[in-house]
Amino acid sequence: MENLNELLQIRRDKLAHLREIGKDPFKIEKYERTNFTKDILTAFEAFEGKPVRVAGRIMAKRDMGKASFIDVLDSEGRIQVYVRKDAIGEEDYEIFKTYDIGDIVGIAGTVFKTQKDEISIKSTEVILLSKSLQVLPEKWHGLKDQEIRYRQRYVDLIVNPEVKEKFLMRSKIIKTMKNYFDSEGFLEVDTPILSTLAGGAAAKPFVTHHNTLDIDMYMRIANELYLKRLIVGGFDRVYEMGKMFRNEGMSIKHNPEYTAVELYAAFEDYEYMMKLTEEVVAKCCMELYGKTVIEFQGTTLDFTPPWRRFSMHDLVEQKTGVNFYALATDEEARQVGKEKLHLDVEKHYTKGHLVNLAFEEFCESDLIQPTFVLHHPVEVSPLAKRNPDNPAITNRFEAFVNTWEIANAFSELNDPIDQKQRFEDQLKQREAGDEEAHVMDDDFVNALEVGLPPTGGLGIGVDRLIMLLTDTTSIRDIILFPTMKPIK
Repeated sequence: MENLNELLQIRRDKLAHLREIGKDPFKIEKYERTNFTKDILTAFEAFEGKPVRVAGRIMAKRDMGKASFIDVLDSEGRIQVYVRKDAIGEEDYEIFKTYDIGDIVGIAGTVFKTQKDEISIKSTEVILLSKSLQVLPEKWHGLKDQEIRYRQRYVDLIVNPEVKEKFLMRSKIIKTMKNYFDSEGFLEVDTPILSTLAGGAAAKPFVTHHNTLDIDMYMRIANELYLKRLIVGGFDRVYEMGKMFRNEGMSIKHNPEYTAVELYAAFEDYEYMMKLTEEVVAKCCMELYGKTVIEFQGTTLDFTPPWRRFSMHDLVEQKTGVNFYALATDEEARQVGKEKLHLDVEKHYTKGHLVNLAFEEFCESDLIQPTFVLHHPVEVSPLAKRNPDNPAITNRFEAFVNTWEIANAFSELNDPIDQKQRFEDQLKQREAGDEEAHVMDDDFVNALEVGLPPTGGLGIGVDRLIMLLTDTTSIRDIILFPTMKPIK
């Protein structure tokens, strides 16, 4: 630490000297550059002998007396720069020799190849644009501490090129998704992040307080109910991609704020949403890799449409031998769940609750290849339309890959009487101790009474999808600034 403090002081002393001689880098507002390093490296023949101006961060420096080599990193790549005293002038060369790794410089010169056949820039001007007062991790050991990498992502991006590449892939996936939804006729919209009710999902919200109105408000856990209001208002196809907030546990698959996309299409159903899901994921694969069969942690995943389809209750019966819906009463179902399947059964559980619980306990771990799990119980699907042939289940699906849920969709419930009753049932579950049960939303019921056409809705966990498509095991590695506990 003492050595580090000494190095930091030396950098500050260098800055003070530059200011004394009228070379304060922080007074420079702009630097005209003509090219990025990638342009030069990929089209050397077009640039050979031509003047260029680049700007970037010094990542390596090799002093040879009257000449030096530095490596300069910009947003698109890294290139070697040859700096000679007689080319830039003795005074400027003496100043250049004080520059440190991490400093940001502007380079003017001509493109050439060294005797070792390395594409480089022969500089005629080297200008310090920003002085780095911190010491970057040295190249041999790099920045390995995972906690520091998350807390100081700006350093992580500088010294670990593969990290930056992953976030470029993230951007490409998001752009591909939006382009696909646009091509299907969906309109991108914005809905509130703060609301007086936390609805649209079974989740625990973050609570804040609005001082002027003197009311508690909630960070959104989903944007579903607002988007469906827009369908009522006459927008036939809408989507929104943005941050959601859930005040729940953290894990390698969960961050308190995360990115999701929800979309709604009037006069469509959950079957259409299955088509959208498998097609948009396949398009993302093609954009990244030129194929729909990819590797995730050594497992081959085939995203080629169509994906497999199974009803939830069928999977449970195949795995456990129990058909909960065939049992006479909810009490008998609770008894079978406890005694035969050893499930943690609560007193208010019905047959539908037990189907969902048994699925989570016994079936999710088998869902490696992309799979649609259909027909969730009505008890855990308060916003989904009942199946016309079996009112105990809904026309809903969840998409699973690598045992992870990546999407949730259904034919939307548009019967206001049924919706109000389900909200009331959810309130009873809250009173019984379920903090994640849905709240009553009278205005949404009112919107349904105005009239919601038959509608299909879909939500995709964008972060989790990006993890799969970039072969990443922790959600923190694909979120630029993940939630971290402050250092005391």
